[in-house]
Amino acid sequence: MSGSVDEERISAELKGNTLRVYLYILKSSSNVGVREVQRALDFSSPTLAVYHLDKLVGLGLVEKKHGDYELVKEVKIGVLKQFVRIGAVLLPRYVFYATLFTTLLILYIVYLLGFERVSLSSIFALIFGVLGIITSWYETIKAWREKT
Repeated sequence: MSGSVDEERISAELKGNTLRVYLYILKSSSNVGVREVQRALDFSSPTLAVYHLDKLVGLGLVEKKHGDYELVKEVKIGVLKQFVRIGAVLLPRYVFYATLFTTLLILYIVYLLGFERVSLSSIFALIFGVLGIITSWYETIKAWREKT
């Protein structure tokens, strides 16, 4: 029960600039300092950066060590559920499906070009392939825009 309470609290507080700071730390390959966060996120003062960093410390997501802040817990809440972290890069989950469908359709078109006659079934396959590509790229772009 404690886990769901923590998750609800994190979900409620991890929004706006606090989410931006968390995403910045998540993408960072090392510990971050207050001034670094202030400059990177264009905050008006270091105090504002400290406020959001301390909020993340209070949520148990970040730990303060020797004046720098370090990510200690990665959470998948809200818009973050739609992303996969590969190193320091956050990618929408749908980008893998979109890439797969696009590659398969290109290979299918190359395969069809080798034949002189196009059948009705190949036209339906092309239509479904194009619909799959449109849907998966739409979801990828939508998730990317929700993050920022």
